[in-house]
Amino acid sequence: MDRQEHRPPAHPNGSAKNSSPGSEGASSLRLVAWEVTRTCNLSCIHCRAAALDKPYDNELSSQECRRVLDEIASFAKPIIILTGGEPLMRPDIFELAAYGNELGLRMTMAPNGTLVTQKAVRKMVESGIQRISISLDGATAESHDAFRRVPGAFEGALRGIRNAREVGLPFQINTTITAHNLHELEAIQKLAVDLGAVAHHIFLLVPTGRGKNLEEQAINAVQYEETLHWFYEQRDRVPLQLKATCAPHYYRILRQRARKEGKKVDMATFGLDAMTRGCLGGTGFCFLSHVGQVQPCGYLEVEAGNVRTQSFREIWETSPVFLRLRNFKALEGKCGRCEYVRVCGGCRARAFEATGNYMAEEPLCLYEPRQADSGRS
Repeated sequence: MDRQEHRPPAHPNGSAKNSSPGSEGASSLRLVAWEVTRTCNLSCIHCRAAALDKPYDNELSSQECRRVLDEIASFAKPIIILTGGEPLMRPDIFELAAYGNELGLRMTMAPNGTLVTQKAVRKMVESGIQRISISLDGATAESHDAFRRVPGAFEGALRGIRNAREVGLPFQINTTITAHNLHELEAIQKLAVDLGAVAHHIFLLVPTGRGKNLEEQAINAVQYEETLHWFYEQRDRVPLQLKATCAPHYYRILRQRARKEGKKVDMATFGLDAMTRGCLGGTGFCFLSHVGQVQPCGYLEVEAGNVRTQSFREIWETSPVFLRLRNFKALEGKCGRCEYVRVCGGCRARAFEATGNYMAEEPLCLYEPRQADSGRS
């Protein structure tokens, strides 16, 4: 499964109801990562889904998928990220993309690159895909292929990137950071620039799925902080939209550094449709599984509902899981009393994996709150 964050061109977003962060109620839906299939031709060591190259039972049918797209479009116009598994292994993927596009949804895709042929990119463009993300978790074939556990994955990703570039399909590079590739991060970013990417998104490992086997490869809290400071410093050094995902601390660091340097926080760096908060699980973002389960994100496997038994809108607006996540005052430990809670919020999935409680404090944060007023940022 490839990571699932995109920033295509801006588009007006509609929602039946909105509430300010920190209070219970419906929040504006801005991103949906949709695992349209769990089947995948790779076997990546960090995969949250532990996806394999085999059919999976009970996946949502074409008719069910179209109904869900109708339900989403009835109250919002979010970015839809078609992910997996490997989304290009779903036979009707381009029909679904075209259908969502006709509804006014912003359709994007997160393939691993190896199946992004010239024919596939033409179909992506024809079906209205606005951007794709391809992951590079190493700057060389040796390191990337070791991460992906398939020889030739690196060359396959580069070939897919070249095919996208030839037809003018915008692409971004995603990188999951571990102790294994931390030393390559600068080289990976240079490669993203050289390839002509529009963005570089870094992902801090959340140990779920096969990623549980990488716990010893997770960077520690000090490395986490240092990496995010380095990433901040790239803002004026590279011609890329930069976004840190599963790393909500970045939004605290962004404000701390900007304040220290006497700068205004410029969210435009993240892209035309920027998100301005750290953990978005259940607040502006949700994940939809191959069997219809809705959860806050792909790494936080807490079911908020299932589209086979409830409408998507009902789940988004009334699920007790989502309502709890939108109540920042309910966050526990130092996250609950942090002055940056509204812009960071801590990684709820990482808290859940560490404690079994998704409202617990973020386990990889060095920052100590200065005050009890969690409403300030």
